[in-house]
Amino acid sequence: MSRSAHPAGPRHADVLPEGHYSAPPADLNALDPKVWAQTVERDEDGVVTVGGITVTRLAEEYGTPAYVLDEADFRSRARAWRTAFGADADVFYAGKAFLSRAVVRWLDEEGLNLDVCSGGELATALSAGMPADRIAFHGNNKSPEEIERAVRAGVGRIVLDSFQEIARVAHIAQSLGVRQRVQIRITVGVEAHTHEFIATAHEDQKFGIPLAGGQAAEAVRRALRLDGLELIGIHSHIGSQIFDMSGFEVAAHRVVGLLKDIRDEHGVELPEIDLGGGLGIAYTSDDDPREPHEIAKALTEIVTRECEGAKLRTPRISVEPGRAVVGPTAFTLYEVGTVKPLDGLRTYVSVDGGMSDNIRTALYDAEYSVALVSRASDAESMLVRVVGKHCESGDIVVKDAFLPGDLAPGDLIAVPATGAYCRSMASNYNHVLRPPVVAVRDGEARVIVRRETEEDLLRLDVG
Repeated sequence: MSRSAHPAGPRHADVLPEGHYSAPPADLNALDPKVWAQTVERDEDGVVTVGGITVTRLAEEYGTPAYVLDEADFRSRARAWRTAFGADADVFYAGKAFLSRAVVRWLDEEGLNLDVCSGGELATALSAGMPADRIAFHGNNKSPEEIERAVRAGVGRIVLDSFQEIARVAHIAQSLGVRQRVQIRITVGVEAHTHEFIATAHEDQKFGIPLAGGQAAEAVRRALRLDGLELIGIHSHIGSQIFDMSGFEVAAHRVVGLLKDIRDEHGVELPEIDLGGGLGIAYTSDDDPREPHEIAKALTEIVTRECEGAKLRTPRISVEPGRAVVGPTAFTLYEVGTVKPLDGLRTYVSVDGGMSDNIRTALYDAEYSVALVSRASDAESMLVRVVGKHCESGDIVVKDAFLPGDLAPGDLIAVPATGAYCRSMASNYNHVLRPPVVAVRDGEARVIVRRETEEDLLRLDVG
């Protein structure tokens, strides 16, 4: 492919405009293992491979854009979480991050439980053979039909999110002759250091029942006296993409305080506590996430210490990693369509996907990394903004990053750490077709979620 010269945006030696980027890396061909899946590397020709397969071959066989998922990495991370918490705790993979029937089977084989939050996620889990008693059902507005299906299936727990839901689940369970195991989700008033839209434990938001004002205590009273419910514990979730454990420490202190109040008022020590998920991953080299064994040790020590102080038996701990399992295991592979330098600003690199396959940058101001993957380059770096093909000025995939100055149409670039919340939040905006998910392992690739077709798109249009 010819690489015609084009006028470029600012190079790293120039004065750069304000933006969300670090200094250009010393080697643009280097792949930081913090942000890339475990089997990703460059071959002797400079082409990136994953699971022993080149990205050029993947692009030829499956097209672009495509989500490329390292199955070995996924399984390794799932095992790491299971091992870190051991037999005395439960690890529920948060299916909202990314769910498919193949993923459900991997989770089952690696010993993780599954958290779902809709009828569709429940249907996917059951259709792939996940034992119902290893499923937890979340959601702030579960329909009666979803609740009935969950109860009939025998899910291991339903997480109650409101006073109406306490009564609703109890009524449905009793009508089916079942005593449904439940937890109550409470909001503990912890302000997680994260984006407003993914902070979930302050009082002014839609999830859970506030601890403040005695509402959580009243929810417990109602649940304990209803025959259709078996209250097994308290659930708390403080946010997403969190690196600092201090928020979990405050949350655990307040949850254990509620457990003590329940013991003192009702003579009951609830056997479980769920601290949710939200543990962060590395999207850029600046991020520094904790390893599962560090998280497990910290959370176990926090809960044990708080329970000892309250003279309570230490309950069984549950956690719900989703992003922390699947996020780092995948990257999105794009083909460059146009390269548009803006003198003194940056170079706009347009790819064949965009906000329809990754809405997080537009929605959360999320930051990502990017690399040229179809070849190596010794060209000087240039400041770029990677954008999509949609009719929106906010259609940005990577706000500010550095790529080689000889980047040209037809090159393949990849954005790592897109395993979580990209395919699951994908849309058909502008009637763009959603990409496939291609799993790779040991030199073999297979589609686990196929690319949408125009026939799929038009099949729903019955007008």
